[in-house]
Amino acid sequence: MDHRFVNAIEKALGWDGPAVLGSRFARGNIADLDMLDQLLNPKKLLDLVMRRSLSAPQFRMFQGGSELHPSRYIQPSVTRRGQAIPIADMRRVGELLRSGATLVLDEVDFFDPAMEATCRALQWWCHELVQVNAYLTTQDASGFNLHWDDHDVIIVQLAGEKSWEVRGASRTAPMYRDAAPNSEPSEQSVWAGTMMPGDVMHIPRGYWHQATRNDYGEGYSLHVTFGIVKRTGVNWLTWLADQSRTLEEFRFDLDRWSSPEQWTAQQSRLAQVVAEKAATLTPEDFLAFRERERPSARHVPAVGVFGKPEAIVCITDFPPIVKPTGDTVEVVAAGKKITLAAKALPALHLMLSGRPVNLAQAAANTGVDTERLAEILVEEELCTELTPELSSAFTGLVTTDSSSKRR
Repeated sequence: MDHRFVNAIEKALGWDGPAVLGSRFARGNIADLDMLDQLLNPKKLLDLVMRRSLSAPQFRMFQGGSELHPSRYIQPSVTRRGQAIPIADMRRVGELLRSGATLVLDEVDFFDPAMEATCRALQWWCHELVQVNAYLTTQDASGFNLHWDDHDVIIVQLAGEKSWEVRGASRTAPMYRDAAPNSEPSEQSVWAGTMMPGDVMHIPRGYWHQATRNDYGEGYSLHVTFGIVKRTGVNWLTWLADQSRTLEEFRFDLDRWSSPEQWTAQQSRLAQVVAEKAATLTPEDFLAFRERERPSARHVPAVGVFGKPEAIVCITDFPPIVKPTGDTVEVVAAGKKITLAAKALPALHLMLSGRPVNLAQAAANTGVDTERLAEILVEEELCTELTPELSSAFTGLVTTDSSSKRR
């Protein structure tokens, strides 16, 4: 998927692909501020907060370096049937922001089409799951205290200014569920300075960091953090354990009343099978399996009563595998394998490109019955109809793909 934001991130950080993700700290700048404003700005963020039912910890506010109790900015809206729905008290939110506070909204991609499409583009780029959180800080409010994240992050300053301090890791590859605590900050300074609009920063997992506006007066800062959770050896071992359910040896009870000889024999056999399984089901196999089996993202369902779509877009979390096999072509994605006639290949390259595709244009360019092909792809939940809201998420960020040439 050719996405302007992803291309801009690569250029800003001086990267040639995602291979360096998580390996070292990097900084750069995106000059196209109009594109960043299209993704998110303070007014759009507050509009998202206002129009949805939100609760902590997805929606949080901080003041004076401490998290405020949700009752300070969330109130239940009681319907005439007595149902209490938590919503942001926008009057109180406004008062807090005027006096200086930090508003945090996690998983903005869950609510906003532009952020959803951007996170999907990043996922296709790095082959890892991505979510984006937004941080709006006003006046001279402080942010979070010095901390580290258990995943890699790409931070983009969208508006205003904020001071940052970044330090190195004090534990190698720390994890959320770890064998030892990681509570002593590193003394190694990596970078300290001000993030301005368009600035981009990549902070690897485990690096300590903090951000604040304590040294500013009036004004505000808005930045987004794209969290990228890479798989580890622990994830591979967990997957191997799940795969072992197919083996008879691992379905037998561990008999605590066995003789020492029986215990030794069972342990030896299990260790042998584990070694055999680990040799045949490699980490590469695990990553490929994860991508193939990952269900498609949320989308408007095809119910067949509102008319046929004029345009569609692929909504799998990872790029579908399209493999010609003689007279047929196989499509593998979202836990499914679909076999189609080989003549559909040119249109498949378009429809599964991650770009919006106008079906009439694609049919004219490829000579394929794109209406029927779209019906199959939508029914199998690899694609969805391009709604006006979803279309706006791609406008100016991803080109409409109607060519038969594979990109």
